Amino acid sequence: MTHAGFAMTSDKVLERQLGAQCLAETTLLDCVLLPQRTGYLTRLFFKSDTLVEDISTPDATVSPSRRGNGALILDVPTTSPAEPVKLNVQGQSFSLTAEPAETSLFAGLNVLLAIRNGESPETAATWMQYHARQHGMQAAVILDQSPPNESRLFIKELRNLAHTIKGLSQVVVIHSEIPLGQKGLPAEAHPSNAQNAPKRHWPEPPPIDPWRAPLGEFLIYEIIRRRFLSDARAVANIDLCDLLARPPEANIFDCAVQAGDKYIRILGTQTYPWRVRRNLDAAFADHICTAFDNNIGHPRWCVAPRGNKDGHIWHQSQIIGATAEPTQPSNFFRNMVLRHPTRNISHLVAKGSLLETPELLTLSRDHLGGNPVRMPEKKPLLHPSAGTRTSVVTTMKNEGPFILEWLAYHRVIGVDDFLIYTNDCTDGTAALLKVLQDKGIVQHRDNPCRDTDTTPQHAAFQAAQQEPLIRDADWIVCMDVDEFINIKCGNGHLSDLYAAMQGANMISMTWRLFGNNNVSKFSGELVTREFTRCAREITRRPHQAWGFKTLFRNEGIFKKLGVHRPKGLRPHHWKDIHWVNGSGQAMPQQMFRSGWRSTIETYGYDLVQLNHYAVRSAESFLVKRDRGRVNHTERDQGLPYWFRMNNNSEEEQSIQCLIPELEAEMARLLRDPDIAAAHDYVCRRHREQIDELKNRDDMRVLYQKITGDRLRKLSRMHAHFCTNVFLSGPDVIPNELTEQALPDDFLFTVPRTETKD
Repeated sequence: MTHAGFAMTSDKVLERQLGAQCLAETTLLDCVLLPQRTGYLTRLFFKSDTLVEDISTPDATVSPSRRGNGALILDVPTTSPAEPVKLNVQGQSFSLTAEPAETSLFAGLNVLLAIRNGESPETAATWMQYHARQHGMQAAVILDQSPPNESRLFIKELRNLAHTIKGLSQVVVIHSEIPLGQKGLPAEAHPSNAQNAPKRHWPEPPPIDPWRAPLGEFLIYEIIRRRFLSDARAVANIDLCDLLARPPEANIFDCAVQAGDKYIRILGTQTYPWRVRRNLDAAFADHICTAFDNNIGHPRWCVAPRGNKDGHIWHQSQIIGATAEPTQPSNFFRNMVLRHPTRNISHLVAKGSLLETPELLTLSRDHLGGNPVRMPEKKPLLHPSAGTRTSVVTTMKNEGPFILEWLAYHRVIGVDDFLIYTNDCTDGTAALLKVLQDKGIVQHRDNPCRDTDTTPQHAAFQAAQQEPLIRDADWIVCMDVDEFINIKCGNGHLSDLYAAMQGANMISMTWRLFGNNNVSKFSGELVTREFTRCAREITRRPHQAWGFKTLFRNEGIFKKLGVHRPKGLRPHHWKDIHWVNGSGQAMPQQMFRSGWRSTIETYGYDLVQLNHYAVRSAESFLVKRDRGRVNHTERDQGLPYWFRMNNNSEEEQSIQCLIPELEAEMARLLRDPDIAAAHDYVCRRHREQIDELKNRDDMRVLYQKITGDRLRKLSRMHAHFCTNVFLSGPDVIPNELTEQALPDDFLFTVPRTETKD
């Protein structure tokens, strides 16, 4: 039997076509003739968003037999295969000839239903050979998303390879362009009505765009089911880049046949090569790695069609209406460099997350004949001891008046070593640090950023990694002089924190943003005493509110220092990470490689928080703005920054329990006349800089705004503002809001705008 130019042949690899045709302004995806006990049924599959009221027979409206996701399936009874289906679509009449179902090609066979995304014929042959041997696959239906000419070349080459695959009975490759031919003609022009039609010339139907994205259509799998697979023993839906895991007992087809609803769901895991050998294309056997922090499962299925109900709809990720057997943790492997060809694996995945998987290595070597490039061997940890010597790395510029309090406080809580980098200071900061270095209290370095394109902070961290003080430390934290580690357990010392964290080797300390407490003038008072108002614990906006800094044990799990946490995870060691938040709760694996801020699931303040005094007094903020930033150097710390970071929502004085110890340590340091003189100078110079800046027009305007009544009120209203407000700045907030007593659940927002402040 032949139809539409397709002959039934003995070839193992057959070509079929699938596509769309235009009926008025409606798209018909396919039209399939299904034999019934008496007569025939023509099933019509319409594109998503088709309106059923636009379609009728000449005599009555056709009722939909089923709908899904806006797509429409219509069933029209016919008496013979040659009888055309007559439809009225949006007021126009059409006669359609259905494609006969070819389900006999796959009757009783185990079939793989796959999408081809450009994979080579050799890859397809390896794919079929593996599944025939390991799962008893006997046939395949491949929906090729390539252009028809390319698809035909694929079919030609696949025919030369398919005859060598033992156990393979049949392959059908479908591509997505249908010649219009006689389809979509007005009813009176159909050949079956020619004897009654007036003699006239009918123009060619208007061309339609080839269907280039069949997976975008909800009904594509249902069309393939009705045309080819209704009589198959079992059908597994994976792609040509996928390999089913080797079955521990029954293969996947047998599992589907034995399932209660003849349907099982399977999940795919993304796999990657560590490296593809030069001058060779990637192959299945190269894929021996998975990403430890990627928990995305790709849902697919296997079904026994003859036991599957007619009313169930086949979809890419599930059988709609059917109840699946429980999904196993991993059932197939998605080989990502075959799906997205590249020689640079890092274009697809962070190599810091990749780990060799023993199951994949066995699959490669023993079942695919591979010789994959292996990962480097795991190196032992550098500092497996339980020491507690703690080092701080920081960068400074014109921070003179605040250095001594910050040093004294952190010496009190147990920090042993300070490595401080400075650049371009004009207030005596560098001179004070030189004195402190001469006294053995800190190590001071000139920041090597000047002759590079690197920001001061990153340049300092790169240099710090070569310093013995850092290499030999047990614990390290990178933090700024406006940040204070506020420990809320024991006596408030690091030894208490380490003990409370019960073996953690990373401790993230979430910021509490402390505002200026309505303090305008620089007084020289202790920062920890003068500024006591801050953000609420649950403060998700602005996004900076929940940034964190991380204390981490110096074990070699990571390659380098980072602003918020160590970076460059050595993937072999990801299981050695015991990372907790400020409440001692485990941080998620998704954070192990990147991430710098807490979320509602990961914030914690019970054991430790990081008091972040980002603005201090309004006068000192002028100096901060003038000196610029150490990380985002291109961004101005102006009014929007003040608005975001000046949060005075509630009172918080927990850190003040250590003020007696802090004052005693400061007094001890200041008894040294050299330190006292250097400290007096930076305080005096800070005062002079403030006076100079307040004489500048731009700074005078800024100072007036940030000390005005409006900004003071807004500093206690942060909970009422959405993210877009903080991105836009305080000028977008109506004045009347500051005059109202707003309910707790009131939120104000504006359209999104980006600033660089």
